[in-house]
Amino acid sequence: MRIHFARLLGEHKKKITDVARDTGINRGTLTRMYHETAERVDLEILQSLCDYFDCEVGELLERVKQ
Repeated sequence: MRIHFARLLGEHKKKITDVARDTGINRGTLTRMYHETAERVDLEILQSLCDYFDCEVGELLERVKQ
């Protein structure tokens, strides 16, 4: 899976700290998503990020065939 969190941050001119403060999502979780090292993400977190960035899940996550 590709995580497009870093791209969304850039498009919205936000920092990880801004998102953590505004959503209550743990900064470590967001950092792992930023570096695409997260192994799992709760649905609640995906919902919060989609609400925050006003996007669909497909804009945040992308399936990559291996």
